[in-house]
Parts: sequence; C-alpha cells; structure tokens
Amino acid sequence: MKRIAVAVLAGLALSSPSFAALKVGATAPDFTTEATLAGKPFKFSLADALKKGPVVLYFYPAAFTKGCTIEAHDFAAATAKFKALGATVIGVSHDSIDTLNKFSVTDCRKQFAVASDADQHIMKAYDAVLWLDPKYANRTSYVIAPTGKIIYTYTAMSPDKHVANTMAAVEQWDAAHKPKA
Repeated sequence: MKRIAVAVLAGLALSSPSFAALKVGATAPDFTTEATLAGKPFKFSLADALKKGPVVLYFYPAAFTKGCTIEAHDFAAATAKFKALGATVIGVSHDSIDTLNKFSVTDCRKQFAVASDADQHIMKAYDAVLWLDPKYANRTSYVIAPTGKIIYTYTAMSPDKHVANTMAAVEQWDAAHKPKA
C-alpha cells in the first residue's frame, strides 16, 4: 500500500503543474555562467541580458532526453518571435558545456543559448531542483523583466505549455511597456 501511495504521489508531481518557489515580483538572482550558442561557448550574464530586454530563463532536466528535446525544438521555433519582442531565451541544465555544445546545435537548432549549471548554484537560487532526483533541474520557466523582477513563473514536467506561457507573458509585458503614441 505504501508503494502505491508513493507511486501515485510521484505520478501527480510529474504530470501536473506546480508553482515555482520564486514568486512573481521577487528579484531574480543574478548569475554569470558558461553557456553555448550554436556550439560556440561564451559567458552568459543575466545582468547583461536584462539590459537588452526581458529574459526567458527556463530550466530543464537533461539534454537529449525526450521532453527536453521537445521543449528545445519549441523554443527554437519561437526564438525569432521572442527576439522581435526584445526578449532573450536561455535554457539551463546540469549538463556539461561539452554536452550543451552539441545540444545547442542539434536540439536548440542554433537559435538560442543553453547554459551549464554543473554545480547547481543557479537552479538552487531559483528553487528549480527536481525534488524526486535532486541532481536534475525541475522543468521551470521564468520571465524576468529588465528591472530584474520576475514577472512570470511556471513549473510542469510536461514541456507542452512552457513556450506558449512564456510568450504570452513577454507579449503582455511588451504591450504594457510600448511607448504611447
């Protein structure tokens, strides 16, 4: 009976949306880390990215897994629209930069950067650690305004709504911050 209860709880945790611990209105923890875009490593700085506009920061469990590949393909397809709204997309996982160099070319389709958080300091700061297996990130998406404030959060192991939800949040932010004619 105990095993069934644990299995049911685990299934619910993996299948239903939950809420990220960092709430809307909180200040996003600043970070700089090694990232890669189209297989070319560079230093990603959240502070620098926010100078250009909002940042869509999404955490994912592991490169080259089914759900993470789906999510990467979806973000790649939407990157041009995010850029048109002035937003930067960055994915973060525990994977090594060598693994992410390949993932950024294939699954991210050279469209957006992915960052290595091998020591998990970023995912811990954003409370995005997968509680069932703490060596992985939970699938959590944040939208951070240029002010450094979190304006949207979403956590769900299914990759299905992360792009649409973050796009809606960026579009809403953009509409509210367009110069009045």
